[in-house]
Amino acid sequence: MAKEHLIDVQPIRSLEKLKDMKWALKRHCSERDYILFLIGINTGLRISDLLALKVKDIKGKMKIIIKEGKTNKPRMIQLNNVFDELAAYINTVDSQWLFPSRKGDKPISKIQAYRQLNKAADMVDIDSVGTHTMRKTFGYWHYKKFNNIAKLQKILNHSHPSITLTYIGITDEEIEEDLLNFSL
Repeated sequence: MAKEHLIDVQPIRSLEKLKDMKWALKRHCSERDYILFLIGINTGLRISDLLALKVKDIKGKMKIIIKEGKTNKPRMIQLNNVFDELAAYINTVDSQWLFPSRKGDKPISKIQAYRQLNKAADMVDIDSVGTHTMRKTFGYWHYKKFNNIAKLQKILNHSHPSITLTYIGITDEEIEEDLLNFSL
């Protein structure tokens, strides 16, 4: 995991690359790794909160409330957008953990999640991928769709909008491009 801090982990900013990443995870890694990525990019949960999920916590539910590990704050998570794929996956899981390790009764490690994400990213030529890529990708696309930094800041539990903009990789170039195309 230390390696992740050495590289500048980025969101996946291309829908085509996002589709490629899902395909690579499903085809060359496992359904577990694909579902981890799918929930990660659709909820913006941190890897530690994702790996702490248990099957009983989410089986048959459209939304759940979790207490985030880092902030200790409750957060409501919508699962309706991934419900069908998640339900099908849960039926194949023979563990209390949503993302079980093959080594004993525990979830996969952050390092294993990192390895699997990078294995898939390498196959589809995506750079700067780490476990935070899922959360940053969620933030980036949420911002692109709703253009509401205040809401996203609250969802991600950031203390200031500038932290959120930097976190999701909204660059000065993108802001300049928006302003170039702005007219009343």
